[in-house]
Amino acid sequence: MRQLMLGNQAFARGLYEAGCAFVSSYPGTPSTEVTEEAAKYDEIYCEWAPNEKVAMEAAFGASLAGKRSFCGMKHVGLNVAADPLFTCSYTGVNAGMVICVADDAGMHSSQNEQDSRHYAAAAKIPMLEPSDSAEACEFVKKAYELSEEYDTPVIVKMCTRVAHSQSIVEVGERKEGRQLPYEKNIAKYVMMPVNAIRRHPAVEERMRKLTEYADSCAFNRVEMGDGKLGIITSSTSYQYVKEVFGDQASILKIGMAYPLPEKLILDFAAKVDKLAIVEELDPVMEDHCKKLGLTVTGKEVLPLEGEYSQNLIAEKLGKEVPGYQSLGENLPGRPPVMCAGCPHRGLFYILSKNKCTVLGDIGCYTLGAVAPLSAMEMTLCMGASISSIHGFNKALGEEGEGKTVAVIGDSTFMHSGMTGLANIAYNQSNSTVIILDNSITGMTGHQQNPTTGYNIKGDPAGKIDLESLCHAMGFARVAVIDPYDLEACDRVIKEELAAKEPSVIISRRPCALLKYVKHNPPICAVEDKCVGCKSCMRLGCPAISMKNNKAVIDNTLCVGCGVCQQMCKFDALQPGEVQK
Repeated sequence: MRQLMLGNQAFARGLYEAGCAFVSSYPGTPSTEVTEEAAKYDEIYCEWAPNEKVAMEAAFGASLAGKRSFCGMKHVGLNVAADPLFTCSYTGVNAGMVICVADDAGMHSSQNEQDSRHYAAAAKIPMLEPSDSAEACEFVKKAYELSEEYDTPVIVKMCTRVAHSQSIVEVGERKEGRQLPYEKNIAKYVMMPVNAIRRHPAVEERMRKLTEYADSCAFNRVEMGDGKLGIITSSTSYQYVKEVFGDQASILKIGMAYPLPEKLILDFAAKVDKLAIVEELDPVMEDHCKKLGLTVTGKEVLPLEGEYSQNLIAEKLGKEVPGYQSLGENLPGRPPVMCAGCPHRGLFYILSKNKCTVLGDIGCYTLGAVAPLSAMEMTLCMGASISSIHGFNKALGEEGEGKTVAVIGDSTFMHSGMTGLANIAYNQSNSTVIILDNSITGMTGHQQNPTTGYNIKGDPAGKIDLESLCHAMGFARVAVIDPYDLEACDRVIKEELAAKEPSVIISRRPCALLKYVKHNPPICAVEDKCVGCKSCMRLGCPAISMKNNKAVIDNTLCVGCGVCQQMCKFDALQPGEVQK
């Protein structure tokens, strides 16, 4: 049966058909839907882990127990999971273990543009790279076979365009992976130095065998066309190359991103007059070809940054494509904003009003850095806000204390904020940390986390009490505020910044987009009372605009949160029911 599927949906189908039994992941765009789709299959146990390191270690444990396992993450999540990644390359696996990493060229939802192929080479773990949904499904099934045949985890690298585009998939039946017995093997699985030293040669031997396999791997295929130009490419770049050149160039499509073939590339190069390498981000294949002694056209004409496109490839490789038009320069800008009724908006307004230095974190609340709030001055990586404020305040002493706060979301706090908070408690910096508890993992599409009380399927689960946790970690001062109450926010923030000891503020209000949240009627703007002072515009709420120097409320966006009312000194903004 053939179905139209998103790449991530097809990946999950591959997990199902391959007999995967255990899935543990942390949500991260563009990888999130793989696990969400896998959770729809009752045959697969699925969970959201607190972070990617935990997810990979849990997947390794399931593999060790003899069940095919999986963990998924975006590219920066692989940084978090790098510790177990490198070592499980040495230990190998019992049952097959597959890792999805989804890169984000173009940084649609990421803080950097790293190329995950480097991780495969550094950890000496094979990597497959599909270019459409059908390959995503097929490559996953093959990844489990390679994992068990070569005793290694296998990475399958997705990217935004493959993950979130649709193509036809031939759907098959599930083949239950056999339960492999767990056998005690200290020399293989206990990576203390004396054992790790003996495992390293096994890793190198495995890579030699995989390099030989790469030359015959069906996922690396030659499509001969015109011999004047040969192009080595992979992933979405392959799709663009095919659209631009068709049969007017010969193509070597790489599906096994690591290790790369050698003989296959040399044979292909011998059949063409000129050789070009088309790959997004870093020159991984290009450098490999140059080491083989080949002369290639690559990054000297193609960019190292951003996503590629048909137009870009045609332009850079000197091919005119009839009918193609450029759109980029003529499209209006669409800056991201926090949603109407976002619980973070009022808090950021108060922080901005008090001229606080705000060290931020990863989440939709990062938009607090955007004008007109402009209330966040640093965002580095998950959990860094808390660790950074400790170093910031230790470095500046009283000069920084009382003026600086860290903000972090509830899911991000569970991901990697607790160790930073422990550092503040242990080494006693006078730091104020604000946990933005919107009762969900908002940025990646409303996934549950350990503070919500529900698991991936929405069933009741263990729930961590943030107040009790912070007290247990050594904080005497833990306050809870409602970010819709500006006066209370202002008072509590000033109190905690004035205190001469570490403190935590929990800003608690559910995300306005959660289905169970009951909204008030939209706010009404009373034209006769509005003086055009634009105080309400300082919130940056998309439901508020000005027309003829008067405030206007968009009833289709406003959720009646009332934050703007508290800023209007002229009663021009009133509850909707007042106007009935």
